[in-house]
Amino acid sequence: MLAACVGIYMVGSFMIPLMDIDASQYASISREMLERNSFLQVFDLGKDYLDKPPMLFWLSALSMKIFGVHDWAYRIPSLLFLGIALYATFIFTQLYYSILTARLATIILASCQAFFLIAHDVRTDTMLVGWVMLSIYLLVKWAEGNRNTDFFLAIIALAGGMMTKGPIGLVVPVLALAPHWIAQKKWAFFYKPIYIPGLILLALLLFPMSWGLYQQYDLHPGKLINERPIKSGLEFYYWTQSFGRYTGQNYYKEMGYFTFLLENMFWSFLPWIFVFLWALLAKAFMIIKDGLFKPSTELITFFGFVLTYLVLSRSQAQLPHYIFVVFPLAAILTASHWEKTLWNNQSVAKGVKGFYAFHLFIFSVLVIAATLIALVPFGVIGGVGKLIGLIVLILLITLLVSNRTMGQKWLYMSVVLMLGVNTFMNTHFYPNLLKLQWGNQLAEVIQDKGWDKDKMILYKIPNSNAFHYYGQHVFANTKDSLQLKEGDWVITDTVNDSSLKVQFAKSVQHYKSNRFHVTMLSLPFLNPKTRAGEITPFEVLELKK
Repeated sequence: MLAACVGIYMVGSFMIPLMDIDASQYASISREMLERNSFLQVFDLGKDYLDKPPMLFWLSALSMKIFGVHDWAYRIPSLLFLGIALYATFIFTQLYYSILTARLATIILASCQAFFLIAHDVRTDTMLVGWVMLSIYLLVKWAEGNRNTDFFLAIIALAGGMMTKGPIGLVVPVLALAPHWIAQKKWAFFYKPIYIPGLILLALLLFPMSWGLYQQYDLHPGKLINERPIKSGLEFYYWTQSFGRYTGQNYYKEMGYFTFLLENMFWSFLPWIFVFLWALLAKAFMIIKDGLFKPSTELITFFGFVLTYLVLSRSQAQLPHYIFVVFPLAAILTASHWEKTLWNNQSVAKGVKGFYAFHLFIFSVLVIAATLIALVPFGVIGGVGKLIGLIVLILLITLLVSNRTMGQKWLYMSVVLMLGVNTFMNTHFYPNLLKLQWGNQLAEVIQDKGWDKDKMILYKIPNSNAFHYYGQHVFANTKDSLQLKEGDWVITDTVNDSSLKVQFAKSVQHYKSNRFHVTMLSLPFLNPKTRAGEITPFEVLELKK
């Protein structure tokens, strides 16, 4: 089953174009970094970039240098870190639980909807989850075995996390381990002498990124980022971008309420979210019953998840993927509860049976959803897709009527269903949806027709980083018609056609198609009968007077 999940990741990585905004932007930055040969100072479409640390860009640029500028080349490093996250989850779980729990935790993590998504819609979180889980495992291994090698390897992982998404790469392991050591009264772990060389190593590893920030911003204070002057790039990365979300110094202010991340877990941690919440409450009651200073099991997963959630939920700017960093801990909590309560239990309480029946209802909804995905939005899926759907349905029915325990049926059916749904999503839905993302479709046309990229200008059309990435060029962009001249090839929405033809009466249309913001799905768009009202026509005009 794990191999099947990885297989679906790979299918998505090779079949689905990069989506605007984040994934295509990061890929474009990586390509531009390689083209400029500028690895310490980061640029986005020729402008200073100050948002995410450079680790993702470094590794993706290196991958493109080896394999060429392809979307799958951009994704390869992040896919490797998804693998690291799964492996670190497995070996960490073995330190405290049985081999069965370790296997369950790994398959639960691999089959949650978030992992299927971030395997192809690659953001910094894809890489971050690998660094963070690896650092937690190595720190625990060091604490249990007192091997200095493990400690310094953990420092490398911590630095990797910080160079991927800032201080959160250090904050999560600290939040996970500190309560565990407090509960065990291991006070010595808060002031060990080895921390001094560890901090020195951490500073040395962070130096290239820090030096680049210093050169790009601290030596040139006042550069405008998001219309705000930046005094110090170092201050931005180490304070404003993370802690500034609490002080109000950060530019972004969105979705800043307590339950936002939990609400989004109802889709991102499917199909395990309800059992996870059950497991989380059960763990909380066990801690209360045993007493904090007399733990009967590890507390790393519980406090690592809960404290990280509390920290993230207080931010003035939240996005659904921020909580993904602690999904390995959520998977371990779920797996340990599953083995103890459900896996081999032949007789379960009526309430648990009702809970199982509720999940069967959810499974039915997902089957219907998968069927609709396969048949409605972009036409009927092909023969291979129908065969896959039939196999999934047969497997689900076979598992349902088998002699396995309820817990075993429940888990296997959950995994099979997620594999089936995401097979349809990755082979049918997303590839067809991305045909309406104007950037990648137009870049392909330009490559085929050999048009001069230097003549092409975006005019009053939403920017598409996918266009710059797949076009392997930084295209000019303007909203001022006075900057346009005869001979320019303008990419614009057709609504602007009449005003341009007043100024350039003999303009020639070379291409026309439709676009849609693919991350803003709506029911009218998904319905082919009402889709025309949701899409926007655009064109390529050669300006002539």
